[in-house]
Amino acid sequence: MPPLHVDLLILVGVCALTWGLSLVTREYSWVDRIWSIVPVVYVWVFAAALGLRDARLDAMAVLVTLWGARLTFNFARKGGYARGGEDYRWAVLRQRMPGWAFAVFNLFFITIYQNVLLLLIALPAYTAWRHPSPLNALDVLLIVVFLACLVGETVADEQQWRFQQRKKAELEAGREPEARFVQTGLFRYSRHPNYFFEQAQWWVLFLIGCVAAGSLWQWTVLGPLLLTLLFVGSTRFTEQISLARYPEYAEYRRRVRSPLVPWRG
Repeated sequence: MPPLHVDLLILVGVCALTWGLSLVTREYSWVDRIWSIVPVVYVWVFAAALGLRDARLDAMAVLVTLWGARLTFNFARKGGYARGGEDYRWAVLRQRMPGWAFAVFNLFFITIYQNVLLLLIALPAYTAWRHPSPLNALDVLLIVVFLACLVGETVADEQQWRFQQRKKAELEAGREPEARFVQTGLFRYSRHPNYFFEQAQWWVLFLIGCVAAGSLWQWTVLGPLLLTLLFVGSTRFTEQISLARYPEYAEYRRRVRSPLVPWRG
């Protein structure tokens, strides 16, 4: 069976599983829980189809595995896999939408759209599978850029994690935190540096696929493009919630103008 067909079967199974679990548990973060796992599987399916003998495709699989391991660890330590570890934004949406409308949203956006997106961002591996060729200097450069973005996202998430832990300790001690949201480190230069590095990694993976094909004109650009659009909408929604919770967030937005690209404070 061609590897793309295998991945499509996995996609159907994952959609059915995450949707069914959301109905049974009334928690709607099941796609979030497999977000860092299924793209890794998708890419390794393509690498295995060439017998793990294509250096470029093997490198792509390793890079995505590193991405998945880091994201899985960060999601787990925040309680994402624990019972009740639902993304707070879904709870906000449920309050704003009629029950039937959220049920439709859960099926078509949370379950189907997001799972299809997770396959699409992995499909530069399909391009590399169709165009096997030796690894070259441009591949190596892109691999280095991917790893740099991985480090950047790791640093941003660690800074956010440490801030939240300090804030939690201060609140438990009965003290008012100096700041109610992170504004230091990379967050002095971007309001969401972790979002930027996350997207950048998938754009780099797309470019590695383009190197294999010898052309930038690849339909697999849909993956990183739709991911970027998802993050644009998610960033706006997240910031609306932050503004409602923290009036001082408006001043932070004026001071740090860049929502994504780490540029300047």
